[in-house]
Amino acid sequence: MSLKPLRIAALLSAVLLAACSTTDITTSSAGSEAASHAQLEQEARVALAQLYATTPRAKELSASAAGVLIFPSIVKAGLLIGGSGGKGVLFGPDGSVKGYYSAAAVSWGLQAGAQSFSEAMVLTTPESVKQLDVADGWSVGMGPSVVVVDSGMAKDVTTTTARSDVYAFIYGQSGLMAGLGVQGQKITKLSN
Repeated sequence: MSLKPLRIAALLSAVLLAACSTTDITTSSAGSEAASHAQLEQEARVALAQLYATTPRAKELSASAAGVLIFPSIVKAGLLIGGSGGKGVLFGPDGSVKGYYSAAAVSWGLQAGAQSFSEAMVLTTPESVKQLDVADGWSVGMGPSVVVVDSGMAKDVTTTTARSDVYAFIYGQSGLMAGLGVQGQKITKLSN
């Protein structure tokens, strides 16, 4: 049995992971960073409005939430080994910006393709918001309890049935990503 296909898959996966990296290697001036934050905030507000328009339950949950962390565009790609990444904004209950964050994930398993999507995390308790700042990178599955809400379940989630610290909504998918894999997501606060 030849190992060549496995080596090619590993090489392609490494390239895809590098492409999905959210680490900014170059240093930027304060002015361009402020412009970048302003653009990210605008994109996050548009993505949040799209979520509220398509999933009214998300808006209901957000009304009593301690914060909403929105990633307007997360890019995911993989071939056996995959990765995803994006930047987002934490909005307080009054709609003000509380911070900027990055999300990164690595996955492995039977998977191939690339896609982009939006992700919103409704943080229902003040403790879940604090966890974002006190933890050195908040890993989904290692921090507060997280429930990923699909469109069918979203119809059944109300403010009276909400029992989790965080409700995650994935929406606006484009591209094609298929397969089965194991994944964890790490969320880290960016410098303001």
